[in-house]
Amino acid sequence: MRRYLLTYIKYAEEMLEKEDTDFERLKMEHLVQIQFMQHERFIHLIVTCLFAVLMFICLFASLVTKNIAITVTAVLFLLPLIPYIAHYYFMENNVQKLYDIYNRIERKINQNKT
Repeated sequence: MRRYLLTYIKYAEEMLEKEDTDFERLKMEHLVQIQFMQHERFIHLIVTCLFAVLMFICLFASLVTKNIAITVTAVLFLLPLIPYIAHYYFMENNVQKLYDIYNRIERKINQNKT
């Protein structure tokens, strides 16, 4: 997903630089990409929150019961949680870039109307 999103951002920015771009078509295409990425970001938010909740439940249970197996389980939930948070951070920042590109497309459309 990282490569897909970065490739699309590069494509959209290149299209913005061209004067012969059909900006109305680019706008519609871009809105579809924003929807894809918002959905992807939402799914990653759910997964990240689920792993965080499970990790904290296990951590709390291990503190209460002093059971090493539960502590190990908490650590096992923590291991994928770190990359999930990093990926969600990446998705969040790049969806914000998509919003910025959308605004730039809108400005191009408005410039061409006048």
